[in-house]
Amino acid sequence: MAQQSTTPMILGTAPIGKLLAQYSIPAIIASVATSLYNIVDSMFIGHGVGPMAIAGLAITFPLMNLVIAFCTLIAVGGATISSIYLGQKNVSKATDTVNNVTILCLIHSVVFGGLTLLFLDKILLFFGATPQTLPYAREFMQIILYGTPISYIFIGLNNLMRATGYPKKAMISALLSVCVNIILAPIFIFALDWGIKGAATATVCGQFVAFVWVLWHFFSHKSFVHFELKNRWLTPQIFKRVYAIGLSPFLMNVCACVVVVFINKALLDYGANIGNLAVGAYGILNRTTMFFVMIVFGVTQGMQPILGFNYGAGQWQRVRRTLNIGIWLGVGITTIGWLLTELMPGVISQLFTTDQTLIDIAIRGSRIYFLFYPVVGCQIVIQNFFQSVGKPKISIFLSLTRQLLFLLPFLLIFPRYWGIDGVWASMTASDLVAFVFAIVTLIYFSNKQKRKSAVNQ
Repeated sequence: MAQQSTTPMILGTAPIGKLLAQYSIPAIIASVATSLYNIVDSMFIGHGVGPMAIAGLAITFPLMNLVIAFCTLIAVGGATISSIYLGQKNVSKATDTVNNVTILCLIHSVVFGGLTLLFLDKILLFFGATPQTLPYAREFMQIILYGTPISYIFIGLNNLMRATGYPKKAMISALLSVCVNIILAPIFIFALDWGIKGAATATVCGQFVAFVWVLWHFFSHKSFVHFELKNRWLTPQIFKRVYAIGLSPFLMNVCACVVVVFINKALLDYGANIGNLAVGAYGILNRTTMFFVMIVFGVTQGMQPILGFNYGAGQWQRVRRTLNIGIWLGVGITTIGWLLTELMPGVISQLFTTDQTLIDIAIRGSRIYFLFYPVVGCQIVIQNFFQSVGKPKISIFLSLTRQLLFLLPFLLIFPRYWGIDGVWASMTASDLVAFVFAIVTLIYFSNKQKRKSAVNQ
């Protein structure tokens, strides 16, 4: 009986609502915690270093998205595959996946981190850094890049921990990282006067503690799936499947990188003498929106093992039930975000800075940026649904619609007529159109699945 309570096989039998609470709540807590320490870092940097440091931090967002992209490529692909294998009751293949994900994380971190460090200044200048913001962006990213082997293995294995039946342990690892970061950040920034470099150092230290935690879990034979030397560590078939499924979140983050570059450049071009501060305002809005998006991601992370397992087991009704609940949760979360940003944009902006010009720009941007924010939750859940059931091409298409296919044309057109307001408007218009495309795609897929089920019966 004790074995049953820890085995992931309950994903195919337990009530969906109970499973979502069991898997999503820890993932939400972990996501909120991760988002909070990014926000806290920004707050410490804004108040302890200054408005140019906030702008410099915003310049790093595209590069941070690339760092995350090469990590999630492996982490999400590996988590999805391992849960599908467990749904098929193939524990040996799930173990192979854990081994292979670890090796891939290490390879990606060394190659990507090393190459980026070599060309760091050129990359940051391309992303929109100015002589005023480049020193801050460089100091921050150097430390982050040195820590990529730690962060990649931590994030990769943390996703696998959740997917293989240990959502609470995955939550604890994220909380460990956050707590260490929040404790060390003010010490490094204020007491030791390390400035923005102190924030990055605190982040890496937090990730190192979590890194030790997840390694301990997968080395323990008490874990349902754990490292096995006798199992394969380099499997081309698993590599291929990891990359195929992980390609969607990878492209999503790459698109986010490209888009942020265009946004930063548009703000600098149309912002004239307040361009750097407009970039800083976008940094504030980005941190705010990501707080609620990360909560939705927590829901989708909790959904992923349930969807993957039941889709692998051919239990379509349980898949649909999970998706429906997830959509309502996603919309509810982003609606709360919309209400807060509409009612108190000034209060939110003041958390990050005391510079009144920066606050005023952020308030104006918030009114436009979050206009259709409630529908974002639905779009994200649907996109991640296709990823979780092993339909990466559809997921990639949906991620591209929101972040690239619609946004870039809007971004090229709207600012010509409305200046900085047009930059904010391009993002909210893209959210609305991408939502419509996601709904249409889901309806088409669901109808196709119904016809398939009817034929099989």
